[in-house]
Amino acid sequence: MDRPVEILLVEDNEADIRLTQEGIKEAKIHNNLYVTRNGEEAMDFLHKKEDYKNAVTPDLILLDLNLPKKDGREVLEDIKSDDRLSHIPVVILTTSEAEKDIVKSYKLHANCYVNKPMGLDQFVEVIKAIEDFWFTIVKLPSED
Repeated sequence: MDRPVEILLVEDNEADIRLTQEGIKEAKIHNNLYVTRNGEEAMDFLHKKEDYKNAVTPDLILLDLNLPKKDGREVLEDIKSDDRLSHIPVVILTTSEAEKDIVKSYKLHANCYVNKPMGLDQFVEVIKAIEDFWFTIVKLPSED
């Protein structure tokens, strides 16, 4: 991929946003990270509405489940039921270890489900592993 990798983080927790930014900053690939802080903002970004008219189409979405206004499950369902967005890989990145959340996320076609580790070093390692997998190992479609 010659262009930067475009990553959308949908996360309302400021500490987790900073940890993700730190992990992404240490990545081996050139990337741009965009952050939305609730499910409604995420959908506005993806549909290029209002403040996001010039938003890019992300190559990967990192999605928390527990979000204000519109939760991550609803966002995931909206993404995967939209022909213009359904090809974008969605990684659920959440503190929930509930089996019902894992099952529901996969039923809604999440591409993977990752629990957020508690410590800084482990969190950064998880972010790096996600990036390595999705942008080094996996072949993604180019933007339409």
